Amino acid sequence: MRSLDATALVVAKAPIAGFAKTRLTPPFSPREAAQLAAAALLDTLAAVRHSGLRHRVVAWTGDLDLAEHAAELAAALAEFTLVPQRGDTFGQRLAHAHHDAAELGAPVLQIGMDTPQAGPAVLAAGAARLLDSGDTVLGPATDGGWWALGLTEPAPARVLTEVPMSTGSTGAQTRAALREFGCRVHRLPTLSDVDTVEDAVAVAAEYHGRFPHTFARLHPKRLADSGSALSAAEPAPHG
Repeated sequence: MRSLDATALVVAKAPIAGFAKTRLTPPFSPREAAQLAAAALLDTLAAVRHSGLRHRVVAWTGDLDLAEHAAELAAALAEFTLVPQRGDTFGQRLAHAHHDAAELGAPVLQIGMDTPQAGPAVLAAGAARLLDSGDTVLGPATDGGWWALGLTEPAPARVLTEVPMSTGSTGAQTRAALREFGCRVHRLPTLSDVDTVEDAVAVAAEYHGRFPHTFARLHPKRLADSGSALSAAEPAPHG
């Protein structure tokens, strides 16, 4: 795969029971939700490692020692530069993370830990567009948010402090704010991020990895007799 002089920035929280993926509880227990979060994060870190992006940063919050699969995560994170998340709001933490990652001197492609199906090729394509065109890149999410933001320099990230996060219009408002700032915005493929159990079903059906395996192991335990239609769910579109 092409070597890309860009920085992959993963914004992540420690997969601790009661701290990560709490919207999956119920039907999953807090620890099971954290196990799913750990699986998604491990898949995401693996995708970044194989994407060809030259620099790798994780903006981290939470106590790794308390996380599910702490030893495996520590080994994976050893290949990344870790910076602490800073700020009172999620938008502030994102903006600060962009500035911290930009100190490596390369354009930054930021993702979260809840689109593990965004494999190496998807990340490489986003970074290549960022490098080759100089455009800002934004990946819409199916819930109206966004899953990826690529910037050639960190100044536009300040708009994230003004955009309401975790709403059905966050993606559209982010795009509008970036354009108002003067960015030319290129749209990346639309992906589902894992916020709800329905999201987890869709994402688990999209690819082969740690997260689908973990979901398949936990699904019968908690969902087989739930009366939901999850087992018949259709895979979400991949862009």
